Amino acid sequence: MRAINLLPRDEPRRSFEAGRGVAFGAAGGFALVSVALAALLLAAGGSLQEEQARLDALNAELATLPEPGQEEPDGNAELAAAKNRRIGALSSALSGRVAWDSVLRELSLVLSGDVWLTSLASQAPGDPASDPAAAATGAGLVLNGATYSQSGVARLLARLSVVPTLSNVRLQSSDSEPVGTRKIVRFTILADVKPGGSS
Repeated sequence: MRAINLLPRDEPRRSFEAGRGVAFGAAGGFALVSVALAALLLAAGGSLQEEQARLDALNAELATLPEPGQEEPDGNAELAAAKNRRIGALSSALSGRVAWDSVLRELSLVLSGDVWLTSLASQAPGDPASDPAAAATGAGLVLNGATYSQSGVARLLARLSVVPTLSNVRLQSSDSEPVGTRKIVRFTILADVKPGGSS
């Protein structure tokens, strides 16, 4: 049989210095946490004061703004009248504006290979304020060109009549003349261009 010792072990006694170190460590940790909390509270208090100062400044600025229902001083009424006049002039100018880039692009799409233009002239629309009919018709367009036959002229008229920016397409003149050994047909076509290039 084996012998078993039932007596308690001899544990070394802790010294007073070891207990004192643990107490000092706990006190130091508590002090460190207290200092960190105090620093956080001071920082939060500083940002709170900054936000309060900002709020006060915004409230002061809001107090200087006029109430929505108050009438404007006379100087602002004159500025508003001048602004309205400028807006009216701009609207009038834009209502008679012709989008020439769109008109020329659409013309280039409908011209066939047996038709060529010798000149293209345009006339700006009249003043819409003085002549409302001029604003409705838009700018005038004069196409001078040539082709090999009268059917080529008729085909060009049919193609021009479907161009969205053109209206009132009409033939002014069409004359046949010999050029060298060939006969060509010279024509003049008139059309109105819709204001703003609208369809």
